[in-house]
Amino acid sequence: MENWKRNLIICWLGSFATSSALSQVAPILPLFIQKLGVHSLPDIETWSGIAFGSTTFIMAFFSPFWGKLADKYGRKPMLLRASLGMSIVVGSISLVSSVYQLVGLRMLMGTISGFNSGAITLIATQTPENKAGWALGTLSTGSVSGMLLGPLIGGYLVEILGIRKVFIVMGLLLLIAFLLTLFFVREDFIPTRKNLLSFSAIWRSLANKSLIISMFITTFIVQVALFSIEPVITVYIGTLTPHTEHLAFISGMVFASSGLSSILAAPWLGKLSDHIGAHKVILAALICAAILFIPQAFVQNEWQLMGLRFLVGIATGAMLPSINTILRQNISSEIAGRIFSYNQTAQFLGVFCGSVFGGQIAAYFGIRNLFFSTSLLLFINVIGVREFIYKKADQKFSHNIYSH
Repeated sequence: MENWKRNLIICWLGSFATSSALSQVAPILPLFIQKLGVHSLPDIETWSGIAFGSTTFIMAFFSPFWGKLADKYGRKPMLLRASLGMSIVVGSISLVSSVYQLVGLRMLMGTISGFNSGAITLIATQTPENKAGWALGTLSTGSVSGMLLGPLIGGYLVEILGIRKVFIVMGLLLLIAFLLTLFFVREDFIPTRKNLLSFSAIWRSLANKSLIISMFITTFIVQVALFSIEPVITVYIGTLTPHTEHLAFISGMVFASSGLSSILAAPWLGKLSDHIGAHKVILAALICAAILFIPQAFVQNEWQLMGLRFLVGIATGAMLPSINTILRQNISSEIAGRIFSYNQTAQFLGVFCGSVFGGQIAAYFGIRNLFFSTSLLLFINVIGVREFIYKKADQKFSHNIYSH
């Protein structure tokens, strides 16, 4: 088997393990914080938000640092560092005795994490260019699958093991990702002894500066749009079915519907982007997503919402892999780690800002109006992509097709 194919399989398994381990924490954080001595409901909600959001916020600022080291020493060492480091930190959470220790370890986890971003860089730089869309789309299904199944696994394990032991299980999952990477990932990388290019030198080396910046902005806006909705979906479903006794289960199904369609669609859309160009796929996906958010404001029951979220998942499943494909086509391997890490920073900041602003818009203007604002944001992004990305990416894609 070719190296890039074997690496794709191992990175998929590693992304699944890390995402499922990290997403398990979402439904059990409030329960754990209560066990640590915080009993007021507003305080529990506040500390849950701080503990959960702090990891992503810190990751946004440390991602470029790890990307720089990836370009200097290789991508495999970064995968090993992230998986082993997170394994130790997550396992240590089982020993905390106060909410301050919990937040401290969550912040520490943000400084050393980054398996998924390292995997994206490794696969993007090793995969033949005409297979990059399919490979990155397939890789994205690993993290999405983990995010979907993680909360289910976590909730089940709490019932049979208790909260503290769940963190030990998470640590073991991350240790498995470390061992898979250590023994099976192959990377032909010669560490450079030269000083790496500075940020200003990287900037000067880019042939399509506006295109690269536009991709970062697109990543940020897409994440803001998606994560402005997710924190309030459960509340929205509660208004649609006020008398249901299965709110948590129904909300889980609605969440899972978009993730499931993303898993099904991402490899196929990635393969399509290899044939027609990732720029065409992402433009169409943005238009579809912008349109599909509007009817979500008018649904009358949870089943209508679930169907629309399933369709949104097809569109969103194409976005980040297509962005990564366009980036790969317009940068050299020598700076790939840092460029992808900058894009990861945009992604993490988008998640953080979306979660914060989405809740504020819903609180002051109503949840239904949040769908309109999200749709408007995506339509603005469509205009930006058409103006600053589409034409340049189309020229690059046509040149590559002609060259091959």
